[in-house]
Amino acid sequence: MYEAFFGFRERPFHVTPDARYFFPSVKHREALDSLYYAVTQRLGFVVVTGEIGAGKTTVCRALLKRLPATTRVAIITNTRITPRYLMGMLLEELELPVGDRDPCWKLLSRLNEFLVEALARDENVVLVMDEAQNLTPSVLEEVRLLSNLETDETKLIQIVLVGQPELRGKLNLPQLAQLKQRIAVAFHLGPLSLQETEGYIQHRQVKAGATHSVFTPEAVEVIYGYSRGIPRLINLVCERALLAAYADEIRRIDGSFLKTVIDELLVNHAGWNPGTSPTSMVLEAEEESAVAGV
Repeated sequence: MYEAFFGFRERPFHVTPDARYFFPSVKHREALDSLYYAVTQRLGFVVVTGEIGAGKTTVCRALLKRLPATTRVAIITNTRITPRYLMGMLLEELELPVGDRDPCWKLLSRLNEFLVEALARDENVVLVMDEAQNLTPSVLEEVRLLSNLETDETKLIQIVLVGQPELRGKLNLPQLAQLKQRIAVAFHLGPLSLQETEGYIQHRQVKAGATHSVFTPEAVEVIYGYSRGIPRLINLVCERALLAAYADEIRRIDGSFLKTVIDELLVNHAGWNPGTSPTSMVLEAEEESAVAGV
């Protein structure tokens, strides 16, 4: 709608995770490098946590694009599951047969055979579980058992757990002590700083084809004040600002205009203000994006 008006090839602030728009802040770059090292060196367990909208899924998408072609990846996003359903989903992701009545031990045996064959072909198998904070202790224990699939020299499957901060608390449960001991790399993604927020906004505009920033430094400060450096909220505010500026035929967005845009968001989301937690702010943003078809 507004792309040509501002000189973009595409919308720069869509809220869906897109590895092409990965922004290498210090934290995000460290997370990506740590993930890549742990997976390619077959270290076993990796845990990535962060607030909703902090960029966890985008980091994982960037990781998958960076991995060698010999990597087989299984992605599970439905984490409100039973141990049996976990095993079934994993095998289906790897295109292995799953019988309706096959017990977990049989599925685990089938998976082990596949992993040994994959190792012989020099293939690395990776399981990525998003929204892992929803996994029950019994399912997490089943995940731990997967890490027992190994040779004397290497892990047969690499496991990446991605979740909100509650995941860290869950992994501290006494019954999951063995799982926690197996974690090779644990990384927590925090929000962007003001300087990083400015870089993030500029980065996404350049990726979308812009030759200059539509947002003034004062506008960036306003965006940071209300987003608290949460990337998904930055996207929401910038997207709304671009739509409003296009409607008013304004090519340069300043702080005053941004405040007006945010005031309108506050009307639509009465709970969204500087005293609101980033989590609830992003939840409202997600609801609004779903309604708008973003």
